[in-house]
Amino acid sequence: MIKPTDSACARCGWQSDFPTFSTAKPKVVRISLEKFLADVSESQVLAWDDSIPKLQHEVAEVVVLDDLADTYTAILEYELPLESRRPDVVLLVSGAIVVLELKGKEKPDQADLDQAAAYARDLRCYHKHCAEREVHAVVVPTRSHGYDGVRDGVHIAGPDALHGLIQELQRPWGDGPLTADQFLARDAYCPLPTLVQAARELFLDNKIRPIHRARAATQPAIDEIARIAHEAARTRSRHLVLVTGVPGSGKTLVGLSAVHNPALDDLAIDRAGGKPPAPAIFLSGNGPLVQVLQYELRDAGGGGKTFVRDVKNYVKQYLGDKAAVPPQHVIVYDEAQRAWDVAQVAAKHAFSTPMSEPEAFVEFGERIPEWCVLVGLIGSGQEIHVGEEAGLGQWRQALTQAGRPDGWTVHAPQRVLDDVFVGPDARGRTLASRLDADEALDLTVELRFHFCSDLDAWVDGLLVDDRGWPDEVCAAEADAVSAHCRTLGERLEAQAYHLRMTRDLEEARAYLRDRYAEAPDARFGLVASSRDKALERWGVFNDWHSTRRVQLGPWYGDGERDSRHSCRHLRDCVTEFGAQGLELDGVLLAWGTDLARDDDRWSNASAKRHAQEAHVRDPFQLRLNAYRVLLTRGRDCAIIYVPPMRELDDTAAWLQACGVRVFGT
Repeated sequence: MIKPTDSACARCGWQSDFPTFSTAKPKVVRISLEKFLADVSESQVLAWDDSIPKLQHEVAEVVVLDDLADTYTAILEYELPLESRRPDVVLLVSGAIVVLELKGKEKPDQADLDQAAAYARDLRCYHKHCAEREVHAVVVPTRSHGYDGVRDGVHIAGPDALHGLIQELQRPWGDGPLTADQFLARDAYCPLPTLVQAARELFLDNKIRPIHRARAATQPAIDEIARIAHEAARTRSRHLVLVTGVPGSGKTLVGLSAVHNPALDDLAIDRAGGKPPAPAIFLSGNGPLVQVLQYELRDAGGGGKTFVRDVKNYVKQYLGDKAAVPPQHVIVYDEAQRAWDVAQVAAKHAFSTPMSEPEAFVEFGERIPEWCVLVGLIGSGQEIHVGEEAGLGQWRQALTQAGRPDGWTVHAPQRVLDDVFVGPDARGRTLASRLDADEALDLTVELRFHFCSDLDAWVDGLLVDDRGWPDEVCAAEADAVSAHCRTLGERLEAQAYHLRMTRDLEEARAYLRDRYAEAPDARFGLVASSRDKALERWGVFNDWHSTRRVQLGPWYGDGERDSRHSCRHLRDCVTEFGAQGLELDGVLLAWGTDLARDDDRWSNASAKRHAQEAHVRDPFQLRLNAYRVLLTRGRDCAIIYVPPMRELDDTAAWLQACGVRVFGT
């Protein structure tokens, strides 16, 4: 056997060229795999004993048929770096990488296909040597025979058909196939971390793994915030920076990176007690996000609160006639478009002078010595709380009413400046602050979904606000929207993002458990709308008392063996309030009656029936926003459970019309 490098030894259980693998004794290969993996089960050993000879026979056939096969590589039990997942077999052939997932059955199920597709997708996205080559996913039911075609972009082939399939999948490639050293190099594969993983790396290791494509999407914004901070410190000026982005584009990660940037450490101004301990802070009104981040960062000291705080308590501490001056010069406010309006601040705080949260932060900025930078991270379509519906206009109003509005510079993408800050306001006032258009502050690439660029558009189509459609054109408009969504759904499927539907809750649970059975670090969980009242009788406990007891830190962060509170148990349910701003690898969304279809449109009556606050401006829009949040929590897939209720039959039909695949079809 070709002797692997040290890094290669750490990455897989076996690697060799095709001739060596095909002639090795099966027992030698199996012993090598056993040494690589700890606590190998008896069933796994039996599976290897069954599959290794079959693989060797097929590889030997390729050696006979292909003059280049002496340079091809077989890799078994490859452990993806920074992960716990292991594709069974990776074959490096001419112009292609072939990923084999072996299953001891006659026919694969949906979870098998989606698991293999995800392996191929991740290699395409995160392995620097796979980006330009073709990466093929193959499921091998070891009890079957022959080639069974392509399903959902995944080849299905019995062991006896592999040599022919390998020959068909290879491509001419002038530089030859990838070598084992190239493929197995420790820095060759670097997956996109979840937000929780990224925060842990950032704060504990002082760096985030360098994802090339993710860095290209987010690093310009991080660098621009640092540049503005240095300019503010040098010129003793004040700045409002608005970073916009589609859901999943890395806004929160940009904010966390900005406040933890070591380049800011020397910019703080001495106070009476010396320099502040941290020059920047990340604030969020999203209590669950704060809770989860602090839980993950608790070992870094300060209970995880050094850089991450709840915005409500921050405002309470620093707003008021006798309040202290905020110690930080850079303040990052996550989801700034959801800042509380005057009425909500008055309801939650006992301040003598009513003001909105944007007005409070501008007031902080004018009291901070010499310079400050307020960074607002701006999402869209996810206002789900009472008091969040006023939007970005509050930030303009706050600057208009500032003590020195001409002392501020607003940095934002041009479209935000045009929509909010340019021209007179409703009272005819023109903003005196300087405006600086900066497209680096617009994040347009969906990172959370492994660069699947169509999910946001698909959700927009599915949740189209159709209240204004005339009855005579409603059916035709619905058909056009669903056709567009089906096209987007097909593209998502091709990018290995999976939209699935079932009316059997246990079927959905079984899919996720099977899909991630070999990935203990993966997180998948049950989510549902907070306003639905019918799901409890179907085993989804989304009521206020049940969801209030959920410990969100362990729910998101712990594995099923670590805690009974782990999301992987698929028992405890999280609503839009506990899911917003956070993410899972796979999400199981239980659809409720609070947003239901009635013939060819969404029922406004269902949303109104579930509204609880009389002063909500638009309960239907809040329901749409809640489901937009819930539908965009899963990085790999959204599995939708629609209870078998007649009231939800039209909803199930709409989901299917928009491209959501029913299990078994």
